[in-house]
Amino acid sequence: MVELLPLSPVPLYSQLKELLRGRILDGTYPPHSRMPSESELGKAFDVSRITVRQALGDLQKEGLIFKIHGKGTFVAKPKAFQNVTTLQGLAESMTQMGYEVLNRLRSFRHVPASALVAARLQLEEGSPVTEIRRVRLINREPVSLEITWLPKAVGEKLEKADLATRDIFLILENDCGIPLGHADLAIDAVLADGDLTQALEVEEGAPIMRIERLTHAADGTPLDFEHLYYRGDAFQYRLRIDRQKGPQA
Repeated sequence: MVELLPLSPVPLYSQLKELLRGRILDGTYPPHSRMPSESELGKAFDVSRITVRQALGDLQKEGLIFKIHGKGTFVAKPKAFQNVTTLQGLAESMTQMGYEVLNRLRSFRHVPASALVAARLQLEEGSPVTEIRRVRLINREPVSLEITWLPKAVGEKLEKADLATRDIFLILENDCGIPLGHADLAIDAVLADGDLTQALEVEEGAPIMRIERLTHAADGTPLDFEHLYYRGDAFQYRLRIDRQKGPQA
């Protein structure tokens, strides 16, 4: 039995929370399995029910477990997440954490720019742009639908690229020799329509996180405009925000 340290400056509930989190993440408690009851955990770790309740409450707030009234506490399916403190493609970020990322190419075509796309890429409305639609799969499960628009002169360079396994960002930088600078993001939520239900294998009306991202080349030129649609039950965007230090009133 793993023992908690009652004389540690770390509270017992926090020690228990970290221990249980470790067991959830390493698969000891697999997704959708029933967790031991509060009394069982209390006996196993020689702590009070209040301590167990605090630990489980924190794990529930983190989305690692969920409760069903009258049935008990169960392990949630962990969400994949991407930190957005730096500009990275999905595969570039996720493979560093051990995930497999594949892409299902739905279409690659040259189309007239809509008013929105033209405005973002600083083109005339109706100018030719390349539109790429891909479903992104993490560990073989569809997680996002990615719609990308690029100026046609840039998009033509991607026609023979490996869009099934590579991020567009890396292709632009490594194959096309275009260094990237920064991106502007806007995040909101939508409900899944027919196209999203088919692409992401969710029910119609399911919550979808939508990200509008405009990526600029290093010289500031708008280069890559995207709508990214993420399944709300399978993915998180995480970012750190620091409070600006300055004179206090």
